Amino acid sequence: MPFIPHTTDDIKSMLDTIGVANIDELFDEIPKNLWSSKLDQLDDSMPEMAVVKKVTELAKKDGTPACYAGAGAYEHHIPAAVWQVATRGEFYTSYTPYQAEVSQGTLQVIYEYQSMIAHMTGLDVSNASMYDGASALAESILMAVRANRKSKSKTILLPKTLNPVYLRVAENIVKNQDIKLIAVDFDPHSGCLNEQALRQFEGQDITALVIPQPNYFGLYENVHALTDWAHQQNALAIAVVNPISLALLTAPGQWGNNGVDICCGEGQSLGVPLSSGGPYYGFLTCKQDFVRQMPGRIVGMTTDLDDKPGFALTYQAREQHIRRAKATSNICTNQGLMVTASTIYMALLGSNGLRNVAAHCINNAATFKQKLARLKGVDVLFDGSGFHEFVISVPRSAKDIIDDMAAQNIVAGVDLSEDFPQLGQAILLCVTETKTEADMDAFVDALSACL
Repeated sequence: MPFIPHTTDDIKSMLDTIGVANIDELFDEIPKNLWSSKLDQLDDSMPEMAVVKKVTELAKKDGTPACYAGAGAYEHHIPAAVWQVATRGEFYTSYTPYQAEVSQGTLQVIYEYQSMIAHMTGLDVSNASMYDGASALAESILMAVRANRKSKSKTILLPKTLNPVYLRVAENIVKNQDIKLIAVDFDPHSGCLNEQALRQFEGQDITALVIPQPNYFGLYENVHALTDWAHQQNALAIAVVNPISLALLTAPGQWGNNGVDICCGEGQSLGVPLSSGGPYYGFLTCKQDFVRQMPGRIVGMTTDLDDKPGFALTYQAREQHIRRAKATSNICTNQGLMVTASTIYMALLGSNGLRNVAAHCINNAATFKQKLARLKGVDVLFDGSGFHEFVISVPRSAKDIIDDMAAQNIVAGVDLSEDFPQLGQAILLCVTETKTEADMDAFVDALSACL
């Protein structure tokens, strides 16, 4: 934010108006043990140039390691123009476009975003985004319970091949609403949902089946059969997808005979950098039949009295407009700045550019697998094909190996031993279009030394 000067008199006047003695009183509801301590490294008398130098030195300690971790947050090349445009003041400081007549630029960006996401997922309508992919799944589950009126059980089947973070977030959000989440095991050979395990639920009252594509291990699920199975049980099908993969894979709206009913996922890979854990955003699309159950807002295109094109909020089931108990969601604000960056990213790359990114990811993953498989003691788990992630087993502690690789300035994937102990010492690796063959060779050499 720009520097806004306030004199001592200005601050005192504002505090007097509010009725507090000092600024600290504005935060007195926060326990003192949670307050940040004084920045001892920065003396109050330090000139600006010295402060900048000191802060730069501290920032360099984070380093710029080579990243081979994925698990829901992915490193992709972001054209420089994306954030040059997204951080213009008109976008950077704008808020929710309640006044359509003075928010045409923001509304048009959201409209374009919705159009692109709906096209990629093959479904009829998209909202303006959610907090992140995990909360978007939780909202999709709540939406399915409301939309599937034939089902009374509030039972949702979730494969164990779903991102464990998504599973935990969904559980935390829906557990107090009498919704039952049942985890379905995966096949130890293919790494995909065990379709035989689904048979025990046939004929039962199932509200929805969640289908990840690709799954947490980077593998392709049998999405057509799973979608049709859900519909045969009078259940809704909820897709959780990687948007980059949709440049090449079949759109969820075309899975099986009738397509999925709801689709969600994490949009970070579309132009949002890996910035220490966020902010990210979740996308959510659905069939037209269920639009009234969709949380959040939708922007539509219209014409004014002079037949000039314009944009307006056509649907906004927000908690401040209606009774809280009747709201479709109480956490349905959209991530406008992240969505703006993604819209610019998709517009710059276009269909061919996105296909090239996806193809490079697939090819790099195949090459990386082959290189790692030559190392003694390293095995590539699961025999299915996949996108840009895969799992390897290692002959000693996965955590120790990841720590050793970190010492060589490499983020060597995600340790799976806690969430998937049945896999033994296993690491989830990711390689995107940002890696060259020389990069992969350097990783293999470093891992070989660690082993």
